[in-house]
Amino acid sequence: MPDSLSLTPCPPVRGSLRPPGSKSITNRALVCAALAEGISTLSGALDSEDTQVMIDSLQRLGIGVERQKEGTRLVVSGCGGVIPAGEADLFVGNSGTTIRFLTALATLGRGNYRLDGVPRMHERPIADLLSALSQLGADVRSEAGTGCPPVIVHANGLPGGQATIRGDISSQFLSGLLMAAPLAKSNVELLVEGELVSKPYVTMTVGVMREFGVESHFSGLSRFVIAGQQRYRGCEYAIEPDASAASYFWGLAAVTGGEVTVEGLGESALQGDIAFAQCLEQMGCRIAYSGGGTTISAPTAQLRGIDVDMNAISDTAQTLAVVALFAEGPTTIRGVAHLRIKESDRLAAVATELGRTGIAATEIDDGLVIDGGSPRGAAIETYNDHRIAMSFAIAGLIAPGMRIHGPKCVAKSFPGF
Repeated sequence: MPDSLSLTPCPPVRGSLRPPGSKSITNRALVCAALAEGISTLSGALDSEDTQVMIDSLQRLGIGVERQKEGTRLVVSGCGGVIPAGEADLFVGNSGTTIRFLTALATLGRGNYRLDGVPRMHERPIADLLSALSQLGADVRSEAGTGCPPVIVHANGLPGGQATIRGDISSQFLSGLLMAAPLAKSNVELLVEGELVSKPYVTMTVGVMREFGVESHFSGLSRFVIAGQQRYRGCEYAIEPDASAASYFWGLAAVTGGEVTVEGLGESALQGDIAFAQCLEQMGCRIAYSGGGTTISAPTAQLRGIDVDMNAISDTAQTLAVVALFAEGPTTIRGVAHLRIKESDRLAAVATELGRTGIAATEIDDGLVIDGGSPRGAAIETYNDHRIAMSFAIAGLIAPGMRIHGPKCVAKSFPGF
């Protein structure tokens, strides 16, 4: 892919597609399969940078992962909760899910492990996860003492007990703890302090764990009790298409006046990001569910601005911000302050790039306010952030003269985009 990509406006987009597998589910299923007894087969998996660094790290820990069908089918030889490698140096790129999940997983081992990533990873906080693991008896620390990676784990199994963790930074911390907890030496109780962000991702984690034979009990997503010394069981697991990726195509239908069906994602999808379709419905689009798929049809009139809390579906906030460029009236996106610690400071980045198109965008404490209108073409910086590149590609198919710098970053989650 070139260093810069010019986009050409297109007529109304109509059609159907099945996006690649969910990144979030793929990496959760990989962790559960790696810890399981026996062999697991994951079908419909995502083959991307984030899943590749997860696979590479699991292999460095001595766990067998065989890639088949161009990486969309993964055969995992589970370790039965006993991590084979007594020492490993893991490089996770800029994959937040990988470093958070594997930091917790590594505490189950017997030995010394170091987890590191790209320079941006050294700015992404992980102190809350380290604190919770320490409360459960693990020996973990930030190598530089900054509360950010690199992370050092001196492992001798996870003792268990009670831990409190803040809910407003990243739900991935809680998901990592949940997946490791069943293999602790004693029962684990996790208490969430404050409001939990991205709640559907935690529900997703619990659902994936259940498919691999492990149960956790919770009330209100604020208190979780997990029995220790459980065992994951290997299984055949089908991964549904990525709902975050689907948002770009639904958004494209909305702004071009078209109609797009995403196959394999229906009302009962495991991923919370399916709710992005309802945001478009509020803006005037029509939703239809049939045959396990979801169709978005553009409104007959102009899109209208909305005021929406996207805390639960924050990975699609950038998509909605770009769709809002073409709406009548302002759109306010709330509840997404945690986007500042993603692959980029997404609130600042999106506001800056929206401004290049001639549409005013204002940062607020927990989100953005976007004035709708008629955006002009612009050269868009992506900050090496896949979601910014893919979101602004939507605008490039409407506004003439749009150019995306650094489009290669989409390989993180959607290489074929």
